[in-house]
Amino acid sequence: MGTLSNGPLESLDQWDDDVRARYRKDRNKEEFRVYDESTPQVVRDFYRQNHALQTLEFARAKRAEYGTLNKTEMGIWEAMERLNELVDDSDPDTDLSQIEHNLQTAEAIRADGHPRWFQLTGFIHDLGKVLTMWGEPQWAVVGDTFPVGCRWSEKIVYPEYFSANPDSTNPELMSRYGVYEEQCGLENVNLSWGHDEYLYHVTKPYLPEEAQYMIRYHSWYSAHREMDYQYLMSDHDMQMMDSVRKFNPYDLYSKSAVKPELATLKPYYEGLVSEFFPAKIRW
Repeated sequence: MGTLSNGPLESLDQWDDDVRARYRKDRNKEEFRVYDESTPQVVRDFYRQNHALQTLEFARAKRAEYGTLNKTEMGIWEAMERLNELVDDSDPDTDLSQIEHNLQTAEAIRADGHPRWFQLTGFIHDLGKVLTMWGEPQWAVVGDTFPVGCRWSEKIVYPEYFSANPDSTNPELMSRYGVYEEQCGLENVNLSWGHDEYLYHVTKPYLPEEAQYMIRYHSWYSAHREMDYQYLMSDHDMQMMDSVRKFNPYDLYSKSAVKPELATLKPYYEGLVSEFFPAKIRW
């Protein structure tokens, strides 16, 4: 399933697994940012590419390109099946498909009695990875997200790799606020481009605001886990980030080797999808 050669990762899931390992439940907070030889070389190579190439200019260009939503029209379930085809699940820890991974997240949310929109968000939150359909490289699809256009936080993984980013030579972009203003609000901040930002634009018309924040910022670990970048957030952003923190444990810790019963669960999730989305939406 041939979109994996455009980056060092063996599968897009390899980034997800690295994040889960970083924030595993039995790990002390002081250990979260400890990286050593046990981190796979391909993961380090991925972050080296990601940090060197995610510039303000690149993020703005991709947001302009994909923000028009003129790539195709397809339904949510169709996109899920396409993602299954596109992303080769060569993760050595599990043989679960993309749909099964997403069902695990959604079912954990459902089991805790959260609203139907929250369950749906768990089910679809990674669908932006269909960016691979249009040939986007791994470093522009997955990875921890971060603001571009201002100084990078030391709490981003492998901050030393930013030295290869062309923005690092621009003094304006390397100030604390960069091209932004204090507490300007996240709607005015450009984040690195990837599946989170893309899916936010695709699904924004259909979901409540809490779900939009969960989708758009679930990979921004330096903000919702490390509590940095609050100086760019409005008071409303600060409140809404609580929704992202509520979602995060389901994203990180619901993965299991036990396969969900797809045939049994599919009618429920087809109904859930149709409750919020039309048969086809723009991508």
